[in-house]
Amino acid sequence: MRVVIAGREIEDQLRELAPHVLGALVRRYGHFDMAEDAVQEALLAAAQQWPEQGQPTNPRAWLITVASRRLTDLLRSDEARRNRETTVIALDRPEELHAPPVDEQPNGGDDTLTLLFLCCHPALTPPSQIALTLRAVGGLTTDQIARAFLVPETTMAQRISRAKQTVKKAGARFRLPATDEWTDRLDAVLHVLYLVFNEGYTATAGDDLQRPDLTAEAIRLARNVFRLLPDNGEVAGLLALMLLTDARRGARTTDDGSLIPLAEQDRTRWDTSSIDEGVAIVSDALARAPLGPYQIQAAIAAVHDEASSTDTTDWPQIAQLYRVLDQLAPGPMVTLNRAVAVAMVDGPRSGLELLATLDGDQRLAEHHRLSAVRAHLLEMAGDTIAARDAYQDAARRTTSTPEQNYLRARAERLA
Repeated sequence: MRVVIAGREIEDQLRELAPHVLGALVRRYGHFDMAEDAVQEALLAAAQQWPEQGQPTNPRAWLITVASRRLTDLLRSDEARRNRETTVIALDRPEELHAPPVDEQPNGGDDTLTLLFLCCHPALTPPSQIALTLRAVGGLTTDQIARAFLVPETTMAQRISRAKQTVKKAGARFRLPATDEWTDRLDAVLHVLYLVFNEGYTATAGDDLQRPDLTAEAIRLARNVFRLLPDNGEVAGLLALMLLTDARRGARTTDDGSLIPLAEQDRTRWDTSSIDEGVAIVSDALARAPLGPYQIQAAIAAVHDEASSTDTTDWPQIAQLYRVLDQLAPGPMVTLNRAVAVAMVDGPRSGLELLATLDGDQRLAEHHRLSAVRAHLLEMAGDTIAARDAYQDAARRTTSTPEQNYLRARAERLA
């Protein structure tokens, strides 16, 4: 039996199936780079055939079979690997299959988790980890990833190709890390998902403040990791942080895409279902798991989300949470955000004193947020001339058009 479904539904289904199909091929045959190419061709074939011919009874089996046939062709071209032909040559008619032609795992989601770890191999740089994760696990096309990061498609294709070759040269195998590697590799996976989400929530460059496709993909992947590792407090904390932060997305911009700061957002437009889910997840994690940075950040987001306004926000609690976060994971961005909370509790001058400790930090030397936060605190303190200069400096440093427009508008208002 075949079922005809709409094009958008097919696209969503293929994106969901892609990592499972790739995982099945890599797990059995290896050759991550060639397997990924084969899966992409199978996905293209499905996108072309299914809208007209209908969806096969077992879509995953169909994709695995088509990808396996293509992988056979690729392997056949390499004389040294001809013996692999016999393992896949019999896979001939995907339309008639009713069961997957390769061995299944009891929980197919394990392939997604293993792929995440593979894409976050320590031999790769963070940008390459992100690109490979979005391609192999997220199911995004090279063009989509290139547009998200504002680089030419050829540049992104080269980056992804080099990443696959690096993984191959590193001798990476399709398996979860050994016990002694687990912590570092899981940390890398969570960090990559965190970076993908942040890029989607506040784009570093371009005309749009937000890229919902990236935030949605990061949340989807975080859900997969959480489903497979429900007892890990930091996995829970990251998912909760994403949900609680993304809940504000609909109120962050005007109809023309202009930025609306947190203090001025219409909180009735926040997604209460995401807030409720995020609060429940982080509350459970805090009650039973060892404390970690993602849990603390999620707790801070929860305090913001549960307040009816900026004035009713429990700023002393937020300041205390940032103090704990500064002990667990010290860094300039933590200090930057903590300065705002301190200013709300002890006054803007106290916040500015804390902010001054970052002036010599080279990690923020070219970042616009230091000037933007300083401008905000100077404005709170009534120093309008210095605040205006700081807003203008921040506007010059950012490459995000909505942020530039917002910062310049703040400066002009003070003039």
